[in-house]
Amino acid sequence: MSECTHDCSTCGADCASRQGTPESLLAPPNAASHVKKVIAVMSGKGGVGKSLVTGLLSVLTARAGKSTAILDADITGPSIPKMFGIREPAMGSEEGILPAETRTGIRLISLNMLLEHDTDPVVWRGSLISGTVRQFWTDVAWGDVDYMFVDMPPGTGDVPLTVFQSLPVDGVIIVTTPQELVGMIVEKAVNMAKMMNIPVLGVVENMSWLSCPDCGKKIYPFGEGRSESAAEALGVPLLARLPLDPKLTNACDRGLVELFNEPWLDEAVERIIT
Repeated sequence: MSECTHDCSTCGADCASRQGTPESLLAPPNAASHVKKVIAVMSGKGGVGKSLVTGLLSVLTARAGKSTAILDADITGPSIPKMFGIREPAMGSEEGILPAETRTGIRLISLNMLLEHDTDPVVWRGSLISGTVRQFWTDVAWGDVDYMFVDMPPGTGDVPLTVFQSLPVDGVIIVTTPQELVGMIVEKAVNMAKMMNIPVLGVVENMSWLSCPDCGKKIYPFGEGRSESAAEALGVPLLARLPLDPKLTNACDRGLVELFNEPWLDEAVERIIT
């Protein structure tokens, strides 16, 4: 086959461009899956707390009476099962792989549920990692889900591209931290979402502040206002500021994230479910 010159007047191929509509790369969901909304949680860099935000958003959405699920797309660094206290391996049926269900009914799938030991390293090339994420959509029998949150790996590489092309993503939440680099980090993620024509619902700043143990006053150890300025410059809202909270960290380490009971992400959840 000759190389495409993008000049349809000299070409006889019946391609998607000639038909007037671009070819969709969306992967068909499992026949037993009926997912209404897909929200991706991403960042331009690692270590900012995407998994934490994903877990908290799913907990609050479930509390709002919505059936909720988490697709853990961070294949090489999966932490969602530990956060929810899930240690059992994934099971299967004739319909496909069955997601685990947490104490409050949140369904989730993660590569750690398919490994013999959750400390086994995943030494895979990018194509295999991307294919696994796609299979979490096509091969898992999710059932009826109102909101699915996708915990993305850091950056803007293979897996985020696979998610945006293969899943019907309805919106993106961007997670960042209050650092000097925040503007560049947020802009990278926002620009990728815009390239894929996916709405950015807003920015969540993690590790924003901490409470003084003596007087309760908010302390901003990394500076204040950087995420808000970056979000404003890009035309997206700052939805929440999460503190450095030892009690929340301890709850996640013990698999008890569902005991979270603070109002920090209420605005973000309201924006997602309305």
